[in-house]
Amino acid sequence: MSINTTPTAPVTVNGEPLEFVQDFTYLGSLISKDNGGQKDIKARLGKARCAFAKLQNIWKSNQYTTKTKIRLYISNVKSILLYGSECWRVVKGDMAKIDAFHNRCLRKIC
Repeated sequence: MSINTTPTAPVTVNGEPLEFVQDFTYLGSLISKDNGGQKDIKARLGKARCAFAKLQNIWKSNQYTTKTKIRLYISNVKSILLYGSECWRVVKGDMAKIDAFHNRCLRKIC
């Protein structure tokens, strides 16, 4: 049994054929050919790590309460980490990486 065995013409825009790629970024999420979430999770962890590092002066400061620091963490870092997570296909190892990052951040804040 086969479906659509005849080769289809490449998609063109303004006479230029579109390039075939393995993965691309769309609205901040990494879309890949294999439809897995591992690459997107890795990219999200990197972006959240960068956002956490940019706020390093606040985490080390004694001027802010722990409650305020945690609210900043949730609004600025955790939201970056979990953006698009409702579409991820999460396996046990990926969840462990996310949990480890979250716990590491909370330890540094408190």
